[in-house]
Amino acid sequence: MRIRIVGAGAMGRGIAQWAASAGHTVELGDVRAEAVKDAVEFVVSMLDRAVAKGRMSAADRDASVARLVPLEDPWAAGPDVELVIEAVREDLGTKAEVFGKLERALPSSAVFATNTSSLSVTRIAATLQDPSRLAGLHFFNPVPLMRIVEVVPGAATRPEIPAALTELVEGCGHKAVTVADTPGFLVNHAGRGLVTEALALLEESVAGPADIDRIARDVLGLRMGPFELMDLTGLDVTAAVIDSIWQGFRYEDRLRPSYLTPNRVVAGLHGRKTGQGWYAYGEDAGGPAPEPAVTGDGDRPVFLAQSGSVETTSYVDALAGALEAAGVRVERGAGPSPEALVLVPGWGTTVSAAIRAGGLPPERTMGVEVLPAAGRRRVLAVTAATGPAAARDARAVLARAAADEPHAVTVVRDTAGSVAQRLLSSVVAVGASIAERSLASPADIDLAVTTGLGYPAGPLAWGERIGARRLLELQRALHAATGDPRHRPTRWVTERADLGLALTEAGTPVGDCWG
Repeated sequence: MRIRIVGAGAMGRGIAQWAASAGHTVELGDVRAEAVKDAVEFVVSMLDRAVAKGRMSAADRDASVARLVPLEDPWAAGPDVELVIEAVREDLGTKAEVFGKLERALPSSAVFATNTSSLSVTRIAATLQDPSRLAGLHFFNPVPLMRIVEVVPGAATRPEIPAALTELVEGCGHKAVTVADTPGFLVNHAGRGLVTEALALLEESVAGPADIDRIARDVLGLRMGPFELMDLTGLDVTAAVIDSIWQGFRYEDRLRPSYLTPNRVVAGLHGRKTGQGWYAYGEDAGGPAPEPAVTGDGDRPVFLAQSGSVETTSYVDALAGALEAAGVRVERGAGPSPEALVLVPGWGTTVSAAIRAGGLPPERTMGVEVLPAAGRRRVLAVTAATGPAAARDARAVLARAAADEPHAVTVVRDTAGSVAQRLLSSVVAVGASIAERSLASPADIDLAVTTGLGYPAGPLAWGERIGARRLLELQRALHAATGDPRHRPTRWVTERADLGLALTEAGTPVGDCWG
């Protein structure tokens, strides 16, 4: 296929490398001639690096370079061009001008694709004489390494075009997901679940950025915590995406932005690129402050409160066994002794509510996370009534382990559920809301999130590990405890819990019921 790429910046040159390496002839054009020259040199250098690392043969490198065709004029006639991929700046007027010129220069058979990440594909297409020839083809940076592409049909896109673009993408070694033309498309939309909930936890002073990131990594198994991710992406970019998706979905509570971000953006605290974000960067930056040393009395007895739910009962048994194996005296019976620390395993509820309901001693009753940890970390939740000495002792008890390596223990403020439960519930809820709107199939949602965001599982598959009924119990408890509509259960989760269906199951389409 002969492909013309207009826009020789970071995205355009990445797409050029990807397509040329896969065997396609690539015309590369830009209004700035020097940008084309620099892009070709960059692609050649990346191919040379691939040869040096043994990922490509010298012959394949030479063939790929030969398929790169720099254009002096991006609007030059191209009778053999079959596909145009536009990769210019995110501005509707600019993109409309680009496609208007291409429409006059290229044959009507050429398919147009926009690499927009935030603009409506339908609105871009509406500026053309023939809107049916354009679709979205959203790549992620760096293109050769981010092996996921969103195929986005506009309202007028010819039905054969998305299938053809999917075939092209998969033929070049990437995964393609078909996504409705909605704000944020799929990956950016799905990613809001993690960062918006992390910001909400920070707003409520449940924990600081470093502790939320540690829990996200060591309990949930994420490669990067949400604040690390925001610093990498740039808080200016993240805040703009959050706002645009929230506004685009008519101020959906589940996507609500934080009041914390505007002032940080105005102050230039954007993250790595400015040297200061949620963390400091540079030669003199020491990284996040180290966790405080464990100083309490790890020999105090522990009473594990029972909540009656299957989720917490199984956790209590497992934690009791682990603590006893580490030499901790675990009390069993109707209530704690006067010297025992009381640990409450909650599922969507608060420690303070458990204290009131069970008549537990407020100064020495704390919460523990019940989600199985991906790493060696436990989480202790303290209330406003917790005695500092009791908290230090509980941390020391939880740090004990039968193996040589102790557990790390993060101390957070009491909140409905826990930090990890709220983050996970939000990730699943946003993914489920995408599914229930039919913006993408369940399989494509999970594929896009694992490939594009690097999560250990897609949101629906992750929720299925817990189970629809237990997840619904969690979301209902969070909603009841907080009154915040951001936590309300989704129709997708509720229906599947009622019917005994998997969260990953698309269900019966209405169209199949007509005969």
